Amino acid sequence: MSEHNPIENPEAQGPDSRTLKRVGIGAAVVAVAIVGIGVASRISATNELRQVAADASIPTVSVVTPSAGGEGDALVLPGNVQAYNSAAIFARTNGYVRRWLADIGDHVGAGQPLAILDAPEVDQQLAQAQADYQTALANERLAATTSKRWASMLAQDAVSRQEADEKAGDLAARRALSNAALANVKRLQALQGFTRLSAPFSGVVTSRSAQIGALVVAGNAAAQPLFTVSDTHRMRIYVRVPQGYSAAIRPGMAATLTLPEYPGRSFDATLTSSSGAVDAQSGAVLVQLQADNRDGALKPGAYAQVRFKVPAGSGNGATLPGSAILYGNDGPTVAVVGRDDRVTVKPVTIARDEGNVVLLSGGVLPTDRVIDTPPDAIRSGDKVHVQAAAKGAAHGG
Repeated sequence: MSEHNPIENPEAQGPDSRTLKRVGIGAAVVAVAIVGIGVASRISATNELRQVAADASIPTVSVVTPSAGGEGDALVLPGNVQAYNSAAIFARTNGYVRRWLADIGDHVGAGQPLAILDAPEVDQQLAQAQADYQTALANERLAATTSKRWASMLAQDAVSRQEADEKAGDLAARRALSNAALANVKRLQALQGFTRLSAPFSGVVTSRSAQIGALVVAGNAAAQPLFTVSDTHRMRIYVRVPQGYSAAIRPGMAATLTLPEYPGRSFDATLTSSSGAVDAQSGAVLVQLQADNRDGALKPGAYAQVRFKVPAGSGNGATLPGSAILYGNDGPTVAVVGRDDRVTVKPVTIARDEGNVVLLSGGVLPTDRVIDTPPDAIRSGDKVHVQAAAKGAAHGG
């Protein structure tokens, strides 16, 4: 076969250059597509991971809405029980306790002696004052006799009027000195009378610091009272009523007291007076109640829960779970979630705290979404996820 003869089967010689080029281009496109899909997949995974991390950093919270007080709701506030009258008995003169005649818990009558002091210095001062008074009195009598004689001689022109007037003036001076000496005697007698300490009114001795032989210094600012006598036939109860309820609390209204030492028992009381002013620090009005205490069950200084029956809607109060309140240096606050799921920390005023339920007298609205059990580190502007919005807690009586 000649070299110049054409090839009878050209396909047997392999693909031509065009085919190879097409195959190469296709392979490159496939490779680029695979790389692109891989990069896109990695970018998508990275973005998804970032989103998951961002979502995980936003806390999920549950919210409650404030509940209004019920009809004819009872307002329960802490009260401080005090005696109808109470007097701290201090010594009015320096001395030593000779003996004490009443002890704590004793019932004493008005004027009954409680202790007797020894005051030797006062006794000596009184003796000297009495001697000075006798001297002044003797000089006054002599001056009176002299003045009377000179007045008789003046009537007979035996002496000059000037000399008679001098004797009369001397009598007036002696009488003034005598009166001054008498006043000093009475002062020291009164001071000596203070060595006998007596009850100012009928009552119960609630404290005694007098000890036999102890030195008593009158007028010492750091001194303790030797006795305290309290009239407990009736008791005064002092209550601070939040300003929002002050219009519903009036003199003459009835209230009931409960004390921890008498479970299941209540005491009747009547509101007798109100200060009529709002304290700037507490935002409350001080009121006074009185209760009969013939059986002596109520004790001075005791803590009591005072229950008032107030009309429905009084005070614009709202109740929240106790777990929704944050306590910090700025006082009680709540965390409220806005429509954009951003937090706003609001200060609130607590009217009463019943543990699981707290009654607020201001600071929240009925439409607020309040976070239940908020984190301590939560701040205004923080983003949160709201898990559920439930109607607020039931209010206590």
